[in-house]
Amino acid sequence: MRFTDYHSNGAVCSPTRAALMTGLYQQRVGISGVVTAKRHRDVGLAVGETTIAEVLSENGYATALFGKWHLGYDPKFNPVHQGFDEFAGFISGNVDFFSHIDQEGHKDWWHGDKPTPEEGYVTHLITRHGLRFIEENKDRPFFLYLPHLSPHYPYQGPDDQPIRSADGVRISAAPDMDIPRAYRDMMVALDKGVGEIMAALDKHGLAERTLVIFCSDNGASQHGSNGPLRGHKGSIHEGGHRVPMIARWPGVIPADKVSDATALGMDFFPTLLDAAGIKAPGKLDGTSILPVLRAEADLPERTVFWNVGKGAAARRGPWKLVIEGGDRKAAGSVYHLGDDPAEERPVENPEVHQRLRKELDAWLESWQDVRQHS
Repeated sequence: MRFTDYHSNGAVCSPTRAALMTGLYQQRVGISGVVTAKRHRDVGLAVGETTIAEVLSENGYATALFGKWHLGYDPKFNPVHQGFDEFAGFISGNVDFFSHIDQEGHKDWWHGDKPTPEEGYVTHLITRHGLRFIEENKDRPFFLYLPHLSPHYPYQGPDDQPIRSADGVRISAAPDMDIPRAYRDMMVALDKGVGEIMAALDKHGLAERTLVIFCSDNGASQHGSNGPLRGHKGSIHEGGHRVPMIARWPGVIPADKVSDATALGMDFFPTLLDAAGIKAPGKLDGTSILPVLRAEADLPERTVFWNVGKGAAARRGPWKLVIEGGDRKAAGSVYHLGDDPAEERPVENPEVHQRLRKELDAWLESWQDVRQHS
């Protein structure tokens, strides 16, 4: 099933991942922006928060994360202390695809909570660990989270060279670097890796017992394409957070279906628990989309929110209130996304504006006392 109205909770990486892990708006757990390698090395997703990995692990699932964490640099925030039995990957926002050095010059490849060098192209390593985990856990329930780096900067295809070195980090590629070519090569490598994971599920007869979700954590940068949508990564407009999402579960999800349900990353937590027959541990902001996946029912009407950088937005049905700039009390603009998905033509609708404005203000107020890490 392909979703045409799926959204990341944030328009950059760390906030979206916090929402996905907790089923809550990321602001409620203090991750409102990027947990940077330079300024936020002492903060992260508090170990007291309940993650989807913890709940599934407590219910007999093997759990693993291979790839990008970006929810805390200190070992106390490491995925193995947040419900994952296994972790191999990097903790920063991005690493050199070959040398595995982050943007501040730190060596950044881990096995568990210990720095552990491992040679290889990042996309290939993530796939390799994923395949091994499936092989080793094919006879028991498992939760496998594969957060890829591709196509994030630095733009390096499998046949390129490192651009960062431990003896004096270099943070820019050669002037003549062909970014479109590298971007394409990165995506091809990612696509092949996803194909290998899907083939492994088929090989072991797991396809009809496995819900697979593929999505992005934010809109494309200026080097990618967001189609007709306005804005790019980091934007409060649709191009910043409306992203591709595909779900597959043969025998449960009807084949070749398209859904226009407005779903968010925080919905995965309750959805996975619903699919596993596990009760949610307390109140979540996300809503299970399993009825949509089964093509049994639509999502109940709800208002959802974004607080992205200097922008904020509220969405209910086709209506979206957008506030740009740092003044959260500004009037903002209302768009009807059904008629204008590119957000080019603001609509004068005082009733809708007032309702969304009131809901947005209440939501913004609801988490203002949470210490924001970034």
